[in-house]
Amino acid sequence: MLGVFAILFTFFLLRGIHAENITAASLAAIVLGIFNITLKPILFILTLPLTFISLGFFTLLINASLVSLTSLVVPGFQIDNFLWAILFSLTLIPVNYALNKIVE
Repeated sequence: MLGVFAILFTFFLLRGIHAENITAASLAAIVLGIFNITLKPILFILTLPLTFISLGFFTLLINASLVSLTSLVVPGFQIDNFLWAILFSLTLIPVNYALNKIVE
């Protein structure tokens, strides 16, 4: 549930991320969560040498790729370009952290 609020809040912060309604945002949060559970560990292991060489920067690219993939799968959820996906990934981290601290 907090993921939906984090994504909605991030929509308001970044103008390159678009959601038609709360249903699209909720579905985007669910699909992104599924991608993070299933695809992210596989991609992380496969790209571990690149992540090590880039000092973790490649993990950000993996996150942005999953966000972009989510925008392709979820109708009503759109990202203007890959740079916005990177900014979305960077913004979502502190927003999730802050929301989790507020709920605790």
